[in-house]
Amino acid sequence: MAELQISKVLNNDDLMDFIHFPWEVYRDDPYWVPPLISERREFLDPEHNPFFQHARAEYFLAHRGSKVVGTISAFTNDLYNEFQGVNTGFFGFFEVLDDADAASALLSTAEDWAREAGHESILGPAQFSTNDEVGMLVDGFDDTPRILMTYNPPRYPGFLEVAGYQKAMDLWAYVLRLENFMQNIPPKLLRVTENVQKRRNLRVRTIDMRNFGQEVERFKRVYNSSWERNWGFVPMTDPEIDRLAEQLKPILDPDVVIMAEHEGEVVGVSLSLPDLNQPLRKAYPRPGTSETLTTLKLLWHWKVRRRVDWLRGFALGVLPEFRGLGVDALMYLETAKNAAHKGYRWVEMSWILENNDMMNRLIRLFGGEIYKTHRMYEKRL
Repeated sequence: MAELQISKVLNNDDLMDFIHFPWEVYRDDPYWVPPLISERREFLDPEHNPFFQHARAEYFLAHRGSKVVGTISAFTNDLYNEFQGVNTGFFGFFEVLDDADAASALLSTAEDWAREAGHESILGPAQFSTNDEVGMLVDGFDDTPRILMTYNPPRYPGFLEVAGYQKAMDLWAYVLRLENFMQNIPPKLLRVTENVQKRRNLRVRTIDMRNFGQEVERFKRVYNSSWERNWGFVPMTDPEIDRLAEQLKPILDPDVVIMAEHEGEVVGVSLSLPDLNQPLRKAYPRPGTSETLTTLKLLWHWKVRRRVDWLRGFALGVLPEFRGLGVDALMYLETAKNAAHKGYRWVEMSWILENNDMMNRLIRLFGGEIYKTHRMYEKRL
């Protein structure tokens, strides 16, 4: 084998090698869903991604001769460290061929970068924060990932564990078949949701797309106060939420974006997303092909062929003073009813922290079953 070399991404050609490399890794994988190249390029660009207003990153390539055999990124998220009261660096965009030496060298490179940045540990994989795509798949490899969920070959966890990484937290993905749920809605669930509506004067509604900007502001208020005690949580800045809203707006199904109100104020939000990965997998973006053509194929499979029958429960939050009352159950139930009416067949609820006992109990009450596990790994430096 040619000598292994690790180098920084220094120019546009290097960056495109970094972005294109996953197509080499997943060349024969029937489950991987390729991203749009333009989206990846913008996401990695500090001038376009507001994440970099409180973070800095470096990208690396592994070569054997002229061939790229792996990639990794190392980065600092100042907002995360400040909010969580820790001093950790992160790694992400870890992709590598079946090359144990390259995997080891890439991980060592990220660790060295984090150590030189003054961090005490390194956490990942993440790209870039817990508000984006995080975690390494450790089971459930025989299925395509849902929208904004990660996917990787089965060999990756072994590479990390050999390098001394240990589990920091497992992130669970549940699956629920809507037809089964609608035919067997648990009586306890109906009692809980009826009581919370009557006793707390709560009502649920779908998002008002005509006043989308105002709805985003309501989401901001609930989001950053709902998850603040969760492991790994980092608040989203206003520019980050605005960017997310701009990206998601074209794909939202308003009937499955639910808001709970008390006396006219939004106290809970439930954001579910149609699984755009289903038509995107059919369109299969490739380096060197027209992205306009890819987009047309995507729209054909999504809007014309109606190839989306999966929904992902992406985010759910309730203001602290309304927790424990059943508001979350009320929003989940409304989502399930609307989703079944719209023709969705399956729902993935993800990701859920393994130690979030309240949410895990609720999802199991709905009949959800864990079918995938993503893991966050950590290593002391």
